[in-house]
Amino acid sequence: MIRILLLDDHPVLRHGTRALLETQPDFTVVAETGDPAEAVTAAAREQADVALVDLDLGPDNEDGPATTRRLLAASPETRVVAFTAFDSDADIVRMVEAGAVGYLVKDSRPSALFSAIRSAAAGSAAIAGPIAARLLDRMQRPDDALTSRELEVLELAAAGLSNRDLARTLLVSEATVKTHLHHAFIKLRADNRQTAIATAVKRGLIRL
Repeated sequence: MIRILLLDDHPVLRHGTRALLETQPDFTVVAETGDPAEAVTAAAREQADVALVDLDLGPDNEDGPATTRRLLAASPETRVVAFTAFDSDADIVRMVEAGAVGYLVKDSRPSALFSAIRSAAAGSAAIAGPIAARLLDRMQRPDDALTSRELEVLELAAAGLSNRDLARTLLVSEATVKTHLHHAFIKLRADNRQTAIATAVKRGLIRL
């Protein structure tokens, strides 16, 4: 029996996912919550095999990557699968770097969700075809791919932060921020911030 934890701040979606998962004879949902701290505690307490973690957990909570790191520190045997509405490169990279072994968008077919959970529980990667292809492309073209930090800087710039604000948020110097932006401009073949952001959004690298 695969023991599953659900972390999503939308109760209706969470309950619907639980009902869907419990149609499978080898699944049991051992905990569900919209609170990251509760999820971290429950993962260890319930010995969850797989945790389905949303990326955006509401304005008052930490995000999916931060929660994933804490969850895996408390319950190293739990396999985290991102289950979210977002699929930008920035989101995918952050979750994978945080330790997630799978990534699935919420408009996936139920069969894809079931397969991802079983793959994760078995110790395999559980990343959907299009997302896996994008990760492979990043690995095959490392010189062209934006780093996780460059993606983060662009996302924050897209939110309207100035270089000074970016430096304060990331705890780096303004010179470092400018270096990250410069590298992003080169990789995106952009000559200014607005063009770089527009190109990154169009390519699905970041989200606004």
